[in-house]
Amino acid sequence: MTDRIFAITVLLEEDIPEDEVESILRAIEMIKRGHTVEPHVANRELWAATHRARQELVQKLWEVLYPE
Repeated sequence: MTDRIFAITVLLEEDIPEDEVESILRAIEMIKRGHTVEPHVANRELWAATHRARQELVQKLWEVLYPE
């Protein structure tokens, strides 16, 4: 038996202006069996989390490339 998928999350490569997202939302709504499409506004918390994760990744990479 195969697993059943209940949701698919799409992350954009970069933040886009709200007025440019409408056509993307409508296209996703047209997908067969699609139910709800919601935009999520980028905010400071998202920026901070992204920056923190990127910094942690850089630190780990640095430790691998230049061990003490």
